[in-house]
Amino acid sequence: MPTIFQRIIDKEIPAKIVHEDDLCLAFQDVAPQAPTHVLVIPKKALANLAAAADEDQALLGHLLLTAKKVAEQLGLTNGYRTVINCGRDGGQSVDHLHIHLLGGRALHWPPG
Repeated sequence: MPTIFQRIIDKEIPAKIVHEDDLCLAFQDVAPQAPTHVLVIPKKALANLAAAADEDQALLGHLLLTAKKVAEQLGLTNGYRTVINCGRDGGQSVDHLHIHLLGGRALHWPPG
């Protein structure tokens, strides 16, 4: 069964998309944890960072550079945070690799 993120990629479920290219998709999180909360996901089905292989190196770099571009596009000039949760203990709730891009307010440390 496809994940909710795969269904968003396939346009079966609507999302507020802020970026799309051949390799990835970025859209607003439906349960934002900051004024700006965007998810950047690969179009390739990859469960999490632990499932990435050496052949995914360029894709992983592309995802981070896309997060940077989206942050610029959204005007996060005072800074932002990127988070990749991996596995249940890491807080991952959807088994599809995704980068959380959070900003629009001061973010504290530790995050939780």
